[in-house]
Parts: sequence; structure tokens; C-alpha cells
Amino acid sequence: MIDNLVIVESPAKAKTIEKFLGKDFHVTSSMGHIRDLAKKDFGIDLKNNYSPDYIVPTDKKKIVSELKKLSKEAKTVWLASDEDREGEAIAWHLSEVLKLDPAKTRRIVFSEITKNAIQESIKKYRSVDINLVNAQQARRVLDRLVGFELSPVLWKKVKPSLSAGRVQSVAVRLIVDREREINGFKTTSNYRVTAAFNIPDTGGKVQVLKAETDKRFTTKAEAKAFLEHCISGKFRISDITQKPSKKSPAPPFITSTLQQEASRKLGFSVSQTMSVAQRLYEAGHITYMRTDSVNLSQLALNAAKQVIQEEYGEKYVHIHTYKTKAKGAQEAHEAIRPTYIANKTIDGTNAEKRLYDLIWKRMVASQMSDAQFERTTVAIEVSNSPVRFVAQGEVLQFEGFLKLYLESTDDESDEETKGLLPPVKVGDELSYTEISAVQRFTLAPPRYTEASLVKKLEELGIGRPSTYAPTISTIQNRGYVLKEDREGKERKYEVLNLKKGIITEDVLKEIYNREKSKLFPDNIGMIVNDFLIEYFKDILDFNFTAKVEKDFDFIASGKLEWTLMIDKFYKPFHEQVEKTLEVSDYSKGERELGTDPETGKQVIVRMGRYGPIVQIGDAQTETGEKPRYASLLKGQQLETISLKEALDLFRLPRSIGDYEGKELTVGIGRFGPYVRHNSKFYSLKKGIDDPYKITQERAIELILEKIEQEKNRLIKTFDDEPDLQILNGHWGPYISYKKKNYKIPRKMVPADLTREDCLKIIENPPAKKSSKK
Repeated sequence: MIDNLVIVESPAKAKTIEKFLGKDFHVTSSMGHIRDLAKKDFGIDLKNNYSPDYIVPTDKKKIVSELKKLSKEAKTVWLASDEDREGEAIAWHLSEVLKLDPAKTRRIVFSEITKNAIQESIKKYRSVDINLVNAQQARRVLDRLVGFELSPVLWKKVKPSLSAGRVQSVAVRLIVDREREINGFKTTSNYRVTAAFNIPDTGGKVQVLKAETDKRFTTKAEAKAFLEHCISGKFRISDITQKPSKKSPAPPFITSTLQQEASRKLGFSVSQTMSVAQRLYEAGHITYMRTDSVNLSQLALNAAKQVIQEEYGEKYVHIHTYKTKAKGAQEAHEAIRPTYIANKTIDGTNAEKRLYDLIWKRMVASQMSDAQFERTTVAIEVSNSPVRFVAQGEVLQFEGFLKLYLESTDDESDEETKGLLPPVKVGDELSYTEISAVQRFTLAPPRYTEASLVKKLEELGIGRPSTYAPTISTIQNRGYVLKEDREGKERKYEVLNLKKGIITEDVLKEIYNREKSKLFPDNIGMIVNDFLIEYFKDILDFNFTAKVEKDFDFIASGKLEWTLMIDKFYKPFHEQVEKTLEVSDYSKGERELGTDPETGKQVIVRMGRYGPIVQIGDAQTETGEKPRYASLLKGQQLETISLKEALDLFRLPRSIGDYEGKELTVGIGRFGPYVRHNSKFYSLKKGIDDPYKITQERAIELILEKIEQEKNRLIKTFDDEPDLQILNGHWGPYISYKKKNYKIPRKMVPADLTREDCLKIIENPPAKKSSKK
């Protein structure tokens, strides 16, 4: 007989909770994730080749039956799933599936896995909150209705195997809209004028005062005219203003800000951040990681105060109270913070340590004093000119929270850090050493990163902490959005330089629009987006999606019946689905580009069966003539590709001669440009070889180079065992046998191995060393 049975979701969480409860409590997990707990609690022997996070359906049945048996034996059953709506729904489902007796069932919630929090939750147990369950049920039902009804429409009208979703489709729309905004952006240029003035100090040394004009010049002629005026102009300090300023620390993390900052500071993807945070929570290191509240408990505030006093001193302590800004924030959870703030570091993987360090610093810094600055602005007048030079400086007088932590931003501007200005006073006359006018260009809106997309979704009130990571993963997995780096383009810019009364002109080069880990819409994503906007405008409307989230909040607070909300949505939505199937055309994203000058036939781009293509001409039944096709290259879009770019795709593959009696062909494939010879492919070198210009001699050179590499790769072969080879690889020598690779022990010399030696290694390969500590 069991006195108290505690059921949680994951074995890792169960293992941590078990440490804080006495012998009267038996803690178990509703998901058999970890091998040892599955075997101990349910008698399931997970083999070594099972992933710890995988369990087959037949085992799930066994788990349910075993849980039923355990719950019947227990005097009291405690449901300890997570404190959000998803956790409440899990608790309700457990009650239903296990047929738990309400008289002996208790629901407990806690935002941190600590002894005090768990014991306090047991004192304040309650029953399952059906309103929270209904809010989660409403979300699942609505999202499935949208997905199950819209996806078949896309299969019939756009392309098979596509999918749509209430939140994911809106996320794709944001990325598509931004891409079109960038494509339609018209870059303009202006001239930024800066000057360096010499300021002699009392010791005879010369310091430099850097300043910039208070206006930018729109043309080169205007900038040059100003520089010509400066040749004979006089410069005098006309005004100096000094103002104190301060910078306050950022609030402790909520889910969205943790995802954004981990992306910026640690380079983590949104899904990676949530996976690592989940492990930290289940190990008892941090509070619950799916939250939109910035509240902190009094206990946490007191602990932070003590740490700050000990580490930095009393003057660095300033207790801040933050208010949640997120639209329709869910239940009053606590912000993400360390459970034991005195623990500056933890044991764990490198990723866990880095994320914990970020959370610790952010939380402690949030309760530190403001940073104090003095900002100085110096105005420099130019004789007989309305244009002034302005120099700005900033002195950090008290670092406050900056001693520990500074929040990063997504700002991509190239603003210079303001530093200390040399001592000057009003009326001082200055002489310039150099005045420059540099051509600068306006910037298009930046593409979204995963972090900035989360920020935008949160601003619009779309989705909730638990939905950001799966939404962003889904739109990438579906192929609607690509996350990738892209090389920038080269452009020229002009520089005018005034030095010693002489103006010189120069033309320099720079790389712009270089992208790193940005989100780009794929062609199919743009086509699906346009189709849904045309026929299901309400579903993709930002306000509609945010209103749905508010309705879920009303359901959670018991102010709205969830079935009425679903019914009100579904009837008109289903009618629109039926109407769309009747009246809509098949959408291919087709666009006319013009006429092929060689044949006079029409050139179009569209989505084909296997991806975006260019098509020249139509099928002619009378003559049997067929259209010509070419696939678009990576990064090319149906709506932006030009006629010239499209026709260039038909220049390849091209023949450039022959070698050893076999034709040499140049083309572009899935992995980039290549030379094909005798049914083998040889990659062209990036940045060196142009597929449209490469010569026969260069192609032969690439082939011979590759053959030489292959010779060095082969160490030994066996005539009586053709599939058996000893090869040289990136990580050293290895055995290749029937498309499988086997590591050679370090003590053995690869060239001396016999056939029998190799087969012994294959039969008994060396044990792999675990990469985990």
C-alpha cells in the first residue's frame, strides 16, 4: 500500500522532486523517458539502442495500466504537472484516463522545484481547475480545426503535403511581408560629414575632438561645396551642455526575452534555448521556463539583495518592481530565475552552464542600482554657415548594474560608442586636421532572426510562451521559411577628404546586405501565404489571432464558454472552406517575364512539381514540341527573378570540350556548380570558378586535382573482398565495408592490416567514448 503517489510529466522532474519528499511519498512519471525509472516503476527494459526520449506505443499501454494499479493502491494521488494551462490539461487527462477518485486526488503547482516550494504546494493543494483545462482544450481544438480544414485545401489548390496553422501561417506572413518590404525598398544616399579638431591641453599635448555636422548633405555637390567653404572658414565652440542621465537594468527573463537574449548572446536557436531551460528546470536549477510574468517573490528579492551586498556592496542594491507588458499575459507566474540565487554556477553540460549563467546575471542585475552617466554636447559653429558641427561624449560616473550585465539588442546600425571629450570651453577657436564627407546609404528594414520574430509575435499578442519555439520550428521544417547565412553584395561609395586645404576624391568598395542566421521565405511559403490571404484573410489577420488569444484568457478565467467560442468561429470558417474549394483556381505563383529573344516564345516562372522553375514556350500538340524547363537556383525567388537571370539558367549545362575521349559538361546542381566527366562530378571552387566562363583547361585541372586527392585517400584494398577498403578520412584512417565505416584502433598501423584483421575489427568494433560528461 502506498500512502502518497505523486505523478509528474517527466522522469527528470520526478527524480528531482523525489529528493525533497519523505518516504511516505512515491514519485513517478507519466512519460517513460528515462531508462532506469521506466524499468524500476513499470518493469519495462529499454534496450541500449532506445533513445532516452523515445518509448513505443505498446509500452505506453503498459505505463497506463501500471499507473492505474499504483493509483488504486495509493491513499492519496498528487498531480504535480506544470503550472500552466498545458500542465493543467495533463492533470485533467491523467484524472480521466486513470479514473482517479476525486476524494483522494490533489492538484499541486509550483514554479520552482525546491523543498520549500513543494512542501508549500502540498499545504495549498486544490482540485483541477476546469477553466484552465477548457482554455487549453479550446486552443487545441481551434488549432486542429484550422489545420485539418485548411491543409486539404492547400493539397488540392497549391501542392500536396502542405499544411497550414493559425499561428504558424501568421508567422510566415510576417516573414513574407518583411521580404517584400525589403525587395520594394528604394535605397537613397547622402553624405555624412565628420571632422577632427586639434585641442591642445595644459601639458602641451594635443588631443583630438571628433564631431559631425548637424545635417547630412543629399548630393556630392552640396558636400563638396561645404568642404570648400571649410577651407577658409573659422571654427569656434558656441555652446556646451552637460546633462546627467541614467540607464536602468532590464527586468528578469520571461520566455520570450530569454529566447531573444540567448540567441543574441549565446547563439542558441529558440528551440535549443527551451530544451536547455527545460533540463535546468527539471534539475531544480531555475524556476518554470514558460512564463510571461516579470514578478519576483519576496524570497527571491531578499536572496538577490544579499548576493549583491556580498559581491558588490550596499550602494549597488536597488530593489526594482517590474510590471508585465505582454498583451494578455497568462496566469501570475514568476519570472525565470535561479531557484537558489546564492549558487552562481551549477554542474551540467556546457550549454546548461552558459544558459544558467545568463539567467543568474540577468536576475541579479535586475535588482541592482541604475548606471549613472553625464552626457556632454559641444556645438561648433562654422563662420558664415548655418551648418554646425556637434560633438557628443558620455562619462560613466557610476556603473551600477553594468558591472554585471548589459542587455543586447537587435539594432544593426553602426553607431559609434560615445567616449570622453577633451576639456574645452565656450569661445575656444579650433583648427581642423581633417574633414571628410563619406557617402552613406539608407538601410532596408532588417530581416527577422528567430529572436526578433519572437519579439514581434509577442508585441502583436500572437501565441503564448509555450507556442513560440514550436511555431518557429514548424515553419522551418515545413519548408516555408529558410534559416540561413547569405553573402553580401559589393558596392562602391565616394569619399571626399579635406586635409591641409586640399580636397581629394576617392571611390572605395564595401560589402552590404550580408546576412547571418536570418529567416527567408521560400517560394512555396510565399505562394501559400498569398493563397491564404486571398481566401482566408481573417485567419491571417494579426488582430484576429490576438483576439483569439484574449478569448482563451476569458475561458481560463471562467468568463466565456469554450464550446460557444469554437462554435462561433467554426461555422463561418467551414463555409469559407467549402466556398474556396469551389471557386478558387490552382495556385502556382505563375509570373510572365517576357519573350525569349532566340525563339520568340514566352518565358514564365512558376512552382513545379519538384520546386520553382522557369518555362520557355508551351506544349504544341500539332508539332509535338515540348516546352523547355530550368530549375531556379538557391536564393532566387519567383517574384523577383529577372528575364535575364531566368534565361541564364538555360545556358547550363554546357559542353566545354572533352578529356580522354569523354565530354566535359558544366552545370549547377543541388550542391552548387560542377564539372561532369565520365559520369563523375567535380565541384567548382567557390569564389574562383565561374560556371559560365570556366575553360576546358581549368576543368581538367580540377579533375586531376580531385583524382590526386582520391589516390591519397586510398590506403589499401583487397582483391578477394572488393567491398573492403582502408581509407584516409577527415578524422584519420578507417575501414569501409559494405557502406559502413569502422574506426581503426590507435595501436594498429592501417597499411599493415590484413583482411582477417579488418574483419575482426568489424565484428568487434572499439567501444565509443561518450561525449557527455
